[in-house]
Amino acid sequence: QELKEALKRLNITAGLSYDTNEPVLKNEFEKYGQVLNVRVICDHMSGKSKGYGFVVFDSGEAAACALASMNNQLLEGRNIRVEYAHPKGGLYQNHK
Repeated sequence: QELKEALKRLNITAGLSYDTNEPVLKNEFEKYGQVLNVRVICDHMSGKSKGYGFVVFDSGEAAACALASMNNQLLEGRNIRVEYAHPKGGLYQNHK
């Protein structure tokens, strides 16, 4: 069950523009299925993106489609790297 849930979660591990926000990320990824949650990790001082984030889909199929379609693609002028995520210490980390 945990693996099934993990396959619904993607890390955008690198490449997000510092201006990319959660509505932009959600809009781009919801082309592949229902997005349940989006999080862009931001610097607490500047409020700007740190260049990575997370997307959670309602199904593993949607996540797989997004992964296949979005990895190494341009988003707001930058190539993003997308990978599966897995839980570690309560946060979702890169799936190795």
